[in-house]
Amino acid sequence: MPRYTVHVRGEWLAVPCQGAQLTVGWLGREAVRRYLKNKPDNGGFASVDDVRFLMRRCKGLGLLDNEDLLEVALEDNEFVEVVIEGDAMSPDFIPSQPEGVYLYSKYQEPKKYIDLDGDSLTTDDLVSLGKGHYKIKLTPVAEQKVQQSREVIDKIIEEKTVVYGITTGFGKFARTVIPVNKLQELQVNLVRSHASGVGKPFSPERCRMLLALRINVLAKGYSGISLETLKQVIEIFNASCLSYVPEKGTVGASGDLAPLSHLALGLIGEGKMWSPKSGWAEAKYVLQAHGLKPVVLKPKEGLALINGTQMITSLGCEAVERASAIARQADIVAALTLEVLKGTTKAFDTDIHAVRPHRGQIEVAFRFRSLLDSDHHPSEIAESHRFCDRVQDAYTLRCCPQVHGVVNDTIAFVKGIITTELNSATDNPMVFASRGETISGGNFHGEYPAKALDFLAIGVHELAAISERRIERLCNPSLSELPAFLVAEGGLNSGFMIAHCTAAALVSESKALCHPSSVDSLSTSAATEDHVSMGGWAARKALRVIEHAEHVLAIELLAACQGIEFLRPLKTTTPLEKVYDLVRSVVRPWIKDRFMAPDIEAAHSLLLEQKASWLPDYFLVLGCYGKSKESLLLPAADFVKVWDVASPYIEKYRMEHIPESRPQSPTAFSLQSLHRKSSKIPETEDL
Repeated sequence: MPRYTVHVRGEWLAVPCQGAQLTVGWLGREAVRRYLKNKPDNGGFASVDDVRFLMRRCKGLGLLDNEDLLEVALEDNEFVEVVIEGDAMSPDFIPSQPEGVYLYSKYQEPKKYIDLDGDSLTTDDLVSLGKGHYKIKLTPVAEQKVQQSREVIDKIIEEKTVVYGITTGFGKFARTVIPVNKLQELQVNLVRSHASGVGKPFSPERCRMLLALRINVLAKGYSGISLETLKQVIEIFNASCLSYVPEKGTVGASGDLAPLSHLALGLIGEGKMWSPKSGWAEAKYVLQAHGLKPVVLKPKEGLALINGTQMITSLGCEAVERASAIARQADIVAALTLEVLKGTTKAFDTDIHAVRPHRGQIEVAFRFRSLLDSDHHPSEIAESHRFCDRVQDAYTLRCCPQVHGVVNDTIAFVKGIITTELNSATDNPMVFASRGETISGGNFHGEYPAKALDFLAIGVHELAAISERRIERLCNPSLSELPAFLVAEGGLNSGFMIAHCTAAALVSESKALCHPSSVDSLSTSAATEDHVSMGGWAARKALRVIEHAEHVLAIELLAACQGIEFLRPLKTTTPLEKVYDLVRSVVRPWIKDRFMAPDIEAAHSLLLEQKASWLPDYFLVLGCYGKSKESLLLPAADFVKVWDVASPYIEKYRMEHIPESRPQSPTAFSLQSLHRKSSKIPETEDL
């Protein structure tokens, strides 16, 4: 029998439908009838016949025709909403889709699996799981370890041993012993009471990462969860049924209790959930629509689900991967700017960096050489000013290896800490099956990832700070020798004037966000938890700093490409011309003033990683003015990053061990050039 889940004024109703000839209008009236029946005042209506309404899908918010047959208009188990005439939409309404509006959307269920064992998850794996590229299954070894740890818990319960969190209360109530017949209720109460977060919910991508990481930690076999429950949680993950998890509320010790409790709340069928099929709805209906049952918690399992640093770490994982991507591409954008500003490659000489051998600095200098080396990728722009009278460039160009380099080293350091944290048991108490006992400790404390992510924010911010100064040089005619604000007919047109202001605003905001959150601590839980990490805020603000850096570099990328327009017909090096062509595939040159924000977003998209599986198959490229509507739709698979077009040239330069080009100019001093100038002995008449 077909059934539908119908949303009426904040309530969800399951409506079974008998008969093939029932209409959408019948479903709406039946849902309203059931709604009114449960209201003491009949919902303010005399009868169902007085209610005028529209019907729409929860996913996509498409309006339905009340006269259409249900079997034609809707799929079985679909989620729909009754919109009653005269009702105003609540400002708290949660749309069925995560943030963003898409032209076409089709969920692509992953076919591949990642085997989790609790020991070998990488940051790239977790980001891929978040994007919905994989499902999860446990390794046989992990299953065995989980079973062994659960046997320890079952024995504790059987022998009525007093153990924290299993047969006692929590925090300040650790000395309160709980009767055996209330141990399951204890776990449910724990989840409900601790689900006290506030703020916007995590996106589906971040919620998937959070759930996947918690599963990985449980797979280590130190949490005491039963294999049956863990497999049920994995089934929920694989169906992309994702809990409503507010982003605020954790102090980062004892773990991320509030967000993980919201995560667990959906798993037990309470609160809200999202899935590609249903959009946002009550958790029990979302699970039901996917043929799943809510988890029934056994003793210790509520605590096993909510105690750990997985929110800090999963957001930190995203931060590290995004930081790595933007740091690589910052070198390419800066190299393009250096070409436009007619800078020299002398500052990237291998000998300079060999005598200060920081790994990041050496790598960044190498990338600049591989992109700018004129003898191997001929640059007409570089040749045009080789014999100029400049001696050296500004720090924002000359010191890119030193500034960008330490950002790369910072990211590598933080990635090491986050990778360790991904595969760490962070519960309390810990269950050691080999010893047959549980031990209370402090692995839940988030100080490690909190400190690391504060450091990451400080490091990545420098990419934005130096990029904004390069944008200033591009826009300032006294520094660039280009038209003011990179536009013809200045005064009539403002060009990049306010785009630079946007970059300055983002950099200024990031300066405040770089204040370390982990230097703060507030005692909680009646002074039981008297030192905390504030790692949740460290992770969230690190992501904001990285997002700001992405946008600032997108503005610089646009500005550098616009600067090239004023140097034509001269061309830059081959790899940088490829970058220019990529940008021009989504943003046309700036001839006169136009709506700037879509151009920035189009350039920003070229610096981002690949899409998630529930995002659309097609993107609207807003910056491509003057093209047909069809040409504005780019397949997501065709969305190429700046790094993708430049990296083959970088790696070819690396693999072929091409001799370094050291072009001479009148302002470049060397003993050889001095010798050549003085080797000729003048004749008497020349004296």
